[in-house]
Amino acid sequence: MKFDSETAEAEWMYLYGKNAPAALDATVDRLRSGVVFHMRNDPIDYWSQAVGFTEPATADLLDEIMAYYRGQNAQTFTVNFAPDLLPPDFAELAAARGLVETGTKMKLGGEAAGVKSAVTDLRIDQVTAADAAEFGEVVATGFSTPGTPLSGMIASAVTAPNSQAFAAWDGDTMVAGGVLLVHGDVGALHSGSTLPAYRNRRAQSALIAARAEAARKAGCRWVITETASPGPDRPNSSFNNMRRAGLDVLYPRAIWRWTSGN
Repeated sequence: MKFDSETAEAEWMYLYGKNAPAALDATVDRLRSGVVFHMRNDPIDYWSQAVGFTEPATADLLDEIMAYYRGQNAQTFTVNFAPDLLPPDFAELAAARGLVETGTKMKLGGEAAGVKSAVTDLRIDQVTAADAAEFGEVVATGFSTPGTPLSGMIASAVTAPNSQAFAAWDGDTMVAGGVLLVHGDVGALHSGSTLPAYRNRRAQSALIAARAEAARKAGCRWVITETASPGPDRPNSSFNNMRRAGLDVLYPRAIWRWTSGN
């Protein structure tokens, strides 16, 4: 199974950057084959990332990324490359630039038509523009960032180009959500979260299935997603949901972080 599993992720990040509320003070640009996203007022120090590269992680490319973030006066950011793009001496190249490996994300993917269906007692449907604000707040709350401008950024996915947002409802109450971004023959499943009181009701399993089917109908052969790598002391229900849905682990991707003063 070989396909571009990085670019679609960069595309949804790019759309978030372009549509982020002014309060987040976000900037996003294309740099060579990837995307560089900087959020000055990020409440969780997560969103400033360089992602989506399909070319080797050379010293020159790293220097261009570093120069971009210096120009933004960034206090912290991460650099992310698929492992097959890292040269043997990448650790040395990173260390020379103050980049420190701080963990990994797990990239998963598979054929859209092969994603398993899931049964839930919740109603699953596509989100309309009328419910965009509620969708943004539900997803942001599921990620433990309620009442922040991040909800406005997430809400923008409801009407963004090539995007479809889906939610789960308990009666008239929206309780979970997730987004599909279609990029060529790849659909990126992202921004999936559930309100704490409604977890363990298979909302995310059903939302993965609904988005995979929407991706298939949109002409995608593949779907991809990513989540924090699980470990013995770091269980990850999102990873378990993705595996149960039939998605394969494509690779672990190291997170290289630069922080001012280090």
